[in-house]
Amino acid sequence: MNKFTKLIIVTAVEQFRSEVLRLFNKAGIESFSGSEIDGYKTAPPVLMTSSWFPSEKGGNESHLYFSFTDQAHIDVLFELIGAFNQTLETDNPVKAIVVPIERSI
Repeated sequence: MNKFTKLIIVTAVEQFRSEVLRLFNKAGIESFSGSEIDGYKTAPPVLMTSSWFPSEKGGNESHLYFSFTDQAHIDVLFELIGAFNQTLETDNPVKAIVVPIERSI
């Protein structure tokens, strides 16, 4: 069985970008991908989004990171993220999920 049997997905607001990169490194996850995304807490009213050029940006600048890795690295990253989130004074904690991989090539 391939040792990279799980997919971890992490999301964080822009202000935590460097910290999340540090947490991946500290967990020993050397290979991962990332992308800028807009994060939303609630859907904006239809009338606000119907304009071609809305006056306000609807979402928060965020990042999504993912990696195919093994359980041992995931466990370390979850511990590190949990400890980091306990120090926050915001309602935007770093979030992570793990998805099992049934098959890969």
